[in-house]
Amino acid sequence: MTEKKSRYNVLLLVTDQHRFDVLGCMGNSIVETPNLDRIAAEGTLFRHAYTACPSCVPARACLLTGMDQWHTGILGMGEGQGDMGTNFEHTLPGELAKAGYYCKGVGKMHFFPQRALNGFHHIELDESRRRQDPDFCSDYEQWFHVHKDGNYSMSDGRDWNGWEGRPYDNPDFLHPNFWTVDRSIRFLKDRDRGRPFFLKTSFARPHSPYDAIPQYFEKYDRRKLPEAVVGEWAEIHDDPKQTANPAAWHGTMSKEQIHKARAGYYGNVEHIDHEIGRLLDELERQGLLDDTLIIFTADHGDMLGDHHMWRKTYAYEGSAHIPMLLRLPKGLRNNVVAESDKPVMLRDVMPTVLDILGLKIPDSVDGSSMLPLTLGKDCEWRDFAHGEHCSCYSPEEEMQYLTDGKIKYIWFPRTGREQLFDLRTDPHELTDLTGAPDYAAIIAEMRLRLVAELAPRQCGLTNGDKLIIQRKPIVSPNYMKRLRGMPEADKRTFCMYRPDFSTLIE
Repeated sequence: MTEKKSRYNVLLLVTDQHRFDVLGCMGNSIVETPNLDRIAAEGTLFRHAYTACPSCVPARACLLTGMDQWHTGILGMGEGQGDMGTNFEHTLPGELAKAGYYCKGVGKMHFFPQRALNGFHHIELDESRRRQDPDFCSDYEQWFHVHKDGNYSMSDGRDWNGWEGRPYDNPDFLHPNFWTVDRSIRFLKDRDRGRPFFLKTSFARPHSPYDAIPQYFEKYDRRKLPEAVVGEWAEIHDDPKQTANPAAWHGTMSKEQIHKARAGYYGNVEHIDHEIGRLLDELERQGLLDDTLIIFTADHGDMLGDHHMWRKTYAYEGSAHIPMLLRLPKGLRNNVVAESDKPVMLRDVMPTVLDILGLKIPDSVDGSSMLPLTLGKDCEWRDFAHGEHCSCYSPEEEMQYLTDGKIKYIWFPRTGREQLFDLRTDPHELTDLTGAPDYAAIIAEMRLRLVAELAPRQCGLTNGDKLIIQRKPIVSPNYMKRLRGMPEADKRTFCMYRPDFSTLIE
């Protein structure tokens, strides 16, 4: 790589809980995302991007470090897991800082401790009122209370993981989508012009609450939105009693309830796209747009009522399949392919950025650079994306999955249940093929592939020949090593926040 290439700026755009299929460039004709569609049109769209661990903390750990979930040690959120520590030796902002970049993070980071920099020079946080330390108050929350002109509440009385959809109750300018880009633009204006920058602009939406500002909420509330899909196997989540729980993770909701949730979700997606447009305009105004590497992705998706399920942590497409767009600086765009169907993952972002900038990729990185894929070059690549999630809402939902975007195999370690979907003919995962004679050989093959994936861990999930049902959670030794390596002050805060781990890290 030339010296000029090493000076390209980097913009990493991240949304929270953003389904792969709620983007215009992914074929959704209802949602309006012209700015993200522009990024896709000028770069490469990865059709089969998956998150290895579909919830906030583990997914962001993979994105931050380029490591797989076993090596970060974070296998989910819930039973057997806590939050991300700070003692990763190599992070994307950390490596860029060593190379002379100024590294700024704006929005949702979801670190522990919450003010940990993890390689950034400076962060401005929107943590959705998450308080791991009783003295913590995010930058957005501080700004909100300074700038509000009435008795407004950040939460609007809604659960942060709730399924209720209704318009944002506060004045539009207080919405976090505005704040996240306003602070990003302020950084671009105030930055040291003598240094290249890495800017991570990380939105806390379209994650619930589904609270789009009125103009966007009402727009999609009036439209015919895709209805929730329900597989013939999904009766296990058909629980009408859950409708009384505003934060239910599963249950039978009415079509109207689902429509309202989706109106808020779609509205927030368009609003975010509008805000990204403002950010791109500022880059263009400063003459930086052509010299900036842009990557857009999300930590995980959202079921939005599909199969009677909400939120994330599942192997199903709504939860595990994520958007991934990569736009090279203008000088590197010769021979760029418009699309790639290779299975890519969040851990591929760090090596991709470092490769494009001509920087050394640390040995700790498990991901692979997507640069050869975006240039249409033949290269060795993984055949399948492997993902998992520890027990969160229910032990029975703990899962392992494999997919190449065409076939998906799911194994549930607490029960031994299996599922197989042919995404080529059944993209909504309506029909479980585990009992279909024509797919018996494929099921056997996928089972062996998962055995091979898990065998090196030597953690009891397999004996090398078959998968073994688990009665208790699996905890990565790397996770415990990092927890025990935390500074004493951080350990005390962590044990206060997660008392269930206090005896494990003594």
